[in-house]
Amino acid sequence: MIYGYIRVSTDHQTTENQRFEIQKFCEKQDLVIDCWIEETISATKDLNKRKLGRLIKRIQRDDMIIASELSRLGRNLLQIMSILHHCMDVGAKIWTIKDNYRLGSDITSKVLAFAFGLSAEIERNLISQRTKEALARVKSEGKHIGRPHGSCNMCKLQGRERYISQKLGSGSSKYEIARRLRVHRDTLSRFIEMKGILPVDSDPCR
Repeated sequence: MIYGYIRVSTDHQTTENQRFEIQKFCEKQDLVIDCWIEETISATKDLNKRKLGRLIKRIQRDDMIIASELSRLGRNLLQIMSILHHCMDVGAKIWTIKDNYRLGSDITSKVLAFAFGLSAEIERNLISQRTKEALARVKSEGKHIGRPHGSCNMCKLQGRERYISQKLGSGSSKYEIARRLRVHRDTLSRFIEMKGILPVDSDPCR
């Protein structure tokens, strides 16, 4: 089977240009498209949610996917590499027109796949290194990384202001109130200060 794959990112783009390019290419190569796969979707979407993902799962040996360019398959190198790796494993081919790739099971394809794989690994390492450097710089500037301390537990106290105020008014300690609300005493203290909670008498008969 020969598949013509076309992808555009938005409804405002047309698929006609890609279809024309593929048809013109096939005429020169004496090829006939057996099935057209068209979709309007961003390449950032999970591959399993795309028609291309379903095609990749059922593709077989000697099948071929023809696309206008490699970037139609995926937005980043890692995603494209994953697609190429699977197709080469099953013996399928991927041909692109603009960048002139002929990826199959021959030695040239394997060398090219190795080069792609090496590039992907370098890209991952560079991203990781940039992330580490950025985190180190932020930390050196004394800024806190991640959520503010106690922010998650602070959420537990939202809406409990009246309860806390009444418990304080009845003589309960902050430690006891914090234990009942399952938060740290320091978190409770910060919440009380932030909300300006004052003790009130919970017994109207006193």
